[in-house]
Amino acid sequence: MTQTNYRFPTAEKLKSRKQIALLFKAGRRFSQAPYQVIYLVEKGEAELLAGFGVSSRNFKKAVDRNRIKRTGREAYRLANGMLKEKVKASGVRLSLFLNYTGRELPDFHLVKEKMENILKKLEKECS
Repeated sequence: MTQTNYRFPTAEKLKSRKQIALLFKAGRRFSQAPYQVIYLVEKGEAELLAGFGVSSRNFKKAVDRNRIKRTGREAYRLANGMLKEKVKASGVRLSLFLNYTGRELPDFHLVKEKMENILKKLEKECS
C-alpha cells in the first residue's frame, strides 16, 4: 500500500523574486473563480513550485489576507499529488501563482473544490 505524501515543503514554495517576475512576464493565465492562475511550463529538472497571493485592495486586514492564503495552501497541499506525478513523469518545471480575486472570505470546501479543478487543468497542460 502506497501512502500519499501530503506535504508542502519549502523547496516547493515559489519565493524567488526573479522567478516570480519571470512568471508574471512570460507565464500563461486563466481564471477559475475566485482564483486567477498564472503558470509557466519550462524545460529542465522536474520541479513544481507554487505561490499564493491576495490583494490588499479587496482585503484591508492582514489577518484576512493571511487566512485566505493559508486556506489556499491547505487545499493545494491536499490536492497536488496527481500534479506532482505528472510533472515528474513529463520532466518539466512548472511554476504557478494562484491569486485570490474574490471579494469575500472563502469557505474551505469551495476553495478545495476550485483548487482540484485548477490542478486538473494544469495536469492537462503538463502532458
